[in-house]
Amino acid sequence: MPVLHAAGIDQFYEISGDGPPVVLVAGMGGTANYWREQMAAFTAKRRVLVYDQRGTGRTTHAPVASIEQLAGDLVALLDALGLERVDLVTHSAGGNIGQAMAIDHPGRIDKLVLYSSTTHGDPYRTLVWRVRRAILEKLGPELYADMASIMLYPPTWIAENYDELMRQQEAQLRMLPAAEIQASRIEAIQAFDRRTELGRIAAPTLVVCARDDNQTPAYFSEALVRAIPGARLVLLDGGAHAASRVRPAEFNKLVLDFLATP
Repeated sequence: MPVLHAAGIDQFYEISGDGPPVVLVAGMGGTANYWREQMAAFTAKRRVLVYDQRGTGRTTHAPVASIEQLAGDLVALLDALGLERVDLVTHSAGGNIGQAMAIDHPGRIDKLVLYSSTTHGDPYRTLVWRVRRAILEKLGPELYADMASIMLYPPTWIAENYDELMRQQEAQLRMLPAAEIQASRIEAIQAFDRRTELGRIAAPTLVVCARDDNQTPAYFSEALVRAIPGARLVLLDGGAHAASRVRPAEFNKLVLDFLATP
């Protein structure tokens, strides 16, 4: 199991493929496993780095102080691997990490993809996370995983892929940190707000969201495009919060075409 000690923690990572480097940054779940539907298509053209974030998966289950700390963890991992500049493809809370990276470490990013991300913890997101956190702390991780799936996937996809979804949930539950660690990640996500600095992002940016995303509604993506100079918006007709899994061929082509554009 490849692990590097960087930023004071042991970070799990995997690198595969050949070509210009791209890092895939997961959301709240924080693990490399989220991107399994992307790996074959991406590694055919790129050198791909996936990793588990602080407090998740096979990386040290330490509390998270801020999104900026998670961005610093990624910078430290890139340093340890000798990767100076990369393209960054991010999902959900990973998009907050991407925003922080692009603002605070602009020399490390060539192109940026913000997929199903947010600008800040607004009242809607406060309500969502209040419910999800209460389920985790009062009803347990199994029901928390059920609720996460409801927020991630369209109803028809769940109905048609239930057995596979249950296998995914079981695998994720085996890597879920203690409730207090997960709560620290929720608090960091909700506290993040760099809206006044988004105009400083210089990396060419693609913003992607599904129109039926109830976890990070498309109005956040529209706000990101208004604030980031030259950013391009693509709203997918479906796929909910996990469009990269529900519509992988469409997502993979969209993102790889953007990354290949001079």
